[in-house]
Amino acid sequence: MNKPLRRIALFCGLLVLTLLIRDNWLQYVQADELKEDEHNRRVAIERYASPRGDIIVNGKAITGHATTDGDFKYKRTYKDGAMWAPVTGYVSQAYGATQIEAINDGILTGNDDRLFFRNTLDMITGKQREGGNVVTTLNSAAQKAAYDGLKKQGGKGAVVAIEPSTGKILSMASYPSYDPTAIAGSDGAAGEAWNELQKKNNPDDPMLNRALREVYPPGSTFKVLTAAAALEHGLYDSANEKTDSPLPWTMPGTTTELPNEGDLPCEDATLREALRVSCNTVFGKIGSDLGNDKMLETAEKFGFNEEQFVPVRSSASVFSDDMNKSQTALSAIGQYNTAATPLQMAMVTSAIANNGTLMKPYMVDELQAPNLDTIEKTDPEEMSEPLSADNAQILQSMMETVVEDGTGTNARIDGVTVGGKTGTAQHGVDNSENPYAWFISYAKVEDGSSPVAVAVVVEDENANRDDISGGGLAAPIAKNVMEAVLESKK
Repeated sequence: MNKPLRRIALFCGLLVLTLLIRDNWLQYVQADELKEDEHNRRVAIERYASPRGDIIVNGKAITGHATTDGDFKYKRTYKDGAMWAPVTGYVSQAYGATQIEAINDGILTGNDDRLFFRNTLDMITGKQREGGNVVTTLNSAAQKAAYDGLKKQGGKGAVVAIEPSTGKILSMASYPSYDPTAIAGSDGAAGEAWNELQKKNNPDDPMLNRALREVYPPGSTFKVLTAAAALEHGLYDSANEKTDSPLPWTMPGTTTELPNEGDLPCEDATLREALRVSCNTVFGKIGSDLGNDKMLETAEKFGFNEEQFVPVRSSASVFSDDMNKSQTALSAIGQYNTAATPLQMAMVTSAIANNGTLMKPYMVDELQAPNLDTIEKTDPEEMSEPLSADNAQILQSMMETVVEDGTGTNARIDGVTVGGKTGTAQHGVDNSENPYAWFISYAKVEDGSSPVAVAVVVEDENANRDDISGGGLAAPIAKNVMEAVLESKK
């Protein structure tokens, strides 16, 4: 071969080698990056080429699918979408996915690595790929009671119900809400619905999951945690022991007296009586006497200052450190910087009802393959022990007095022992806006076990301020949720 031909052959060989290197680089190094590129339309087309698996409640699907025109063959549909949106989130051809739909996307689309063998077999046989299912812990009757109760109030709010012995979330409702079906497609109607939901300065903010993402001042519901701290740290030993609680009581380092809500029998009141009538002075002084460190220790054992994953992320509830005695006093009655999600207050109630053991909350029971084989099962997991069984039972007796003969009588259920605590939390600068109405509670059956603990918060800007109370607005909703769970257990 002459010299020019050798040069041409060498040059062509180098070109072929370059093409091989580039091809392998694209296939093996950049494959994942290209696959996930938002501009790769083939990925989106493939994603919606087959029906998505379902999200299951009580053995029934609360999701479905519909066929569409165009490149995307299937889109997601939801049954009672607004009621279930805080649980499911949404999956949209145009706007992505959130919550369970996003976290368990691989199972629902059938692309999860754990389905590799099945997908390979389907490819060989020519069978269309199918998505698996997400089986939740939710109770449909409890969810309906929660959502309908919030909707009837007409304001904003949230409900979380938990099974104390396992941590299973039985209800998670938020209002106002939205129907994810409206934004599931990629057409003009979906765009209009999305733009409406995304309006700036929308006070309703229907896409906000208030059960998990909104932190509220918990008001007097936090007094159960303060009582737990007093018992756990040995400040008081029983529910019926008189406290060292002068009336009036001036907060340390100030000239400000901490007021009670009315002329209440709070002077040296027992813990039981102080919780029954909700004495600010008693629980404020307990917080001050214990100090910031001990109050913080107890709050964090209940889950404060830490995000929760159920598996959807919940905002961290807040109990501050580095507070002086008067700030700690205000925090001990659910004011100052103290803030909690409805999930957090349901966790507090759940731990008390479960004799001091806090179980990790969760709402996905299992993941299923398309043939319904179990791929992954969630086992109940102990999260912490915020208080001893003896102290939990003391606190239960106090909360039961609140419902039997205190501010929580609207939560009574015939033939069932109910414990609870009301809260009316300050809102706005100098408490200028309508307060938040809270109620936390649990129901106890004949064998002493508690199948449900509930937290309810209602915010109603249009209500008469004097008509707003945890016992009046939130307790009836909690009662209906508890009754729904108890009825489903029969």
